[in-house]
Amino acid sequence: MTQARSNLIDADSTPYYHCIARCVRRAWLCGEDHLTGKNYEHRRQWVVDRLEQLVEIFAIEVCAYAVMSNHYHVVLHINKAPAKAWSRDEVLVRWTSLFSGPLLVQRYLAKDRLSEAELNRVDEYVETYRSRLMDISWFMRCLNEHLAREANREDGCKGRFWEGRFKSQALLDEAALLTCMAYVDLNPVRAKLAETPESSDFTSIQQRSRQISKTGESKQPATLKPFRMQGQKTDLALPYTLYDYLELVDWSGRAVRLDKRGAIASDLPPVLERLGINPDEWLQTMHQGNRFCRAVGRLAVMKAYALKTGRQWVQGMSICSRLYRLN
Repeated sequence: MTQARSNLIDADSTPYYHCIARCVRRAWLCGEDHLTGKNYEHRRQWVVDRLEQLVEIFAIEVCAYAVMSNHYHVVLHINKAPAKAWSRDEVLVRWTSLFSGPLLVQRYLAKDRLSEAELNRVDEYVETYRSRLMDISWFMRCLNEHLAREANREDGCKGRFWEGRFKSQALLDEAALLTCMAYVDLNPVRAKLAETPESSDFTSIQQRSRQISKTGESKQPATLKPFRMQGQKTDLALPYTLYDYLELVDWSGRAVRLDKRGAIASDLPPVLERLGINPDEWLQTMHQGNRFCRAVGRLAVMKAYALKTGRQWVQGMSICSRLYRLN
């Protein structure tokens, strides 16, 4: 049953979400359509460019992404703290870089003299826009509408481009965040579009790998949420080191093969042990694809999330209980 997006995305429950958007029927977002012979590979860069643009405007950070032939994955983080400190002018400048805004806002930005009542109305607009700039639904709307318009213009057609509303999963703890980021970054490898994570075009893992080869681990891509530096404790970064993450993705990519199903390599990445993740279930998750629905996390946080959203049960609880050991 379809639920209101406000029931599915709640920044108070978790600021991290895995979102997926898929093209309608046989529409092609990217890649080559073997039926018609048309090549849409150039559209992958549209997705990356638009993500980078929106990250500069919204209080939303990109943790991971992968652009596939008829869909894309993105792991997002709602970063409320800086948005709450934005001034009136900064909020309006950010919003009007995407939308023209009402005449009153345009007059304010043009430095016209406004009455006190008009300024109060401008402040009401500011708080509305501030809220939207922290909203994943608005972020995804600005991404998908832009891509749909560009694709329809190129195809010379009108109508629906996306299958429907984007799908979202709440990532309720560090283990869930790690699982979905690795799953997203390994999508091209699982789809046999690339042999290694670093050769997976138009993915966050490739972008991070290229940055390392140029500058080293100390400087990470500006358009992606950074990983925690060794010994660093901060809310401004992802809760693991980049080295641990790259080691885990590389190990998972090597192990996700038909002739290795169920086999655990001897060089198990220590991050799995630290987060209490079952390696057999981890490989099953990386190999089988998306095993969850609305939320991912340890059983206790899944139960709490279900109660908070007015449900007694959330799909994926049994899998989470096997994948994530109790602390």
